[in-house]
Amino acid sequence: MKQLMKPLYAKSLSIGLFISVLSGCSMVYDKHVQWQTVKPKSFPVIHAVGYAPISLQRSPHETQRMLMAIKASKIAAYAELAEQIYGQQINANTTVANLIIENETLASSVRGVIRGAKVVKSYPVGDSYTTELSLDFKDVYDIYLASANSKEIKDVKYY
Repeated sequence: MKQLMKPLYAKSLSIGLFISVLSGCSMVYDKHVQWQTVKPKSFPVIHAVGYAPISLQRSPHETQRMLMAIKASKIAAYAELAEQIYGQQINANTTVANLIIENETLASSVRGVIRGAKVVKSYPVGDSYTTELSLDFKDVYDIYLASANSKEIKDVKYY
């Protein structure tokens, strides 16, 4: 008798599970999610300075060397901003033979995009040219909002 009950019990259990799965599917609701942006409480301002020698620029003309140094100092300042924001990637390699260092190399690189930086000052100092940059993260935030859709849930309505 017990052997006859096992298949019947298993069959009724399977039917019960099947019905509960079907009824569970009917409880899924459609919903409408409304999003809003989240503004940070404060925005930092970072500064960077770039330098470039004037006399070492490759041009026979003084004016062109000055313009080249201006551009080089601006690029150096942007590189410093990128270092502050994204950090530097450092690669090092040391070769040791007979417990004596044979060769040691160190390389650094920076990669990033800087938007919204402003030139504060650009001026010569002796034989070099200096450029000072400023980056207000409020401006970066505004640029980000204009180009991205980062949002949080404001309201959810179920139907």
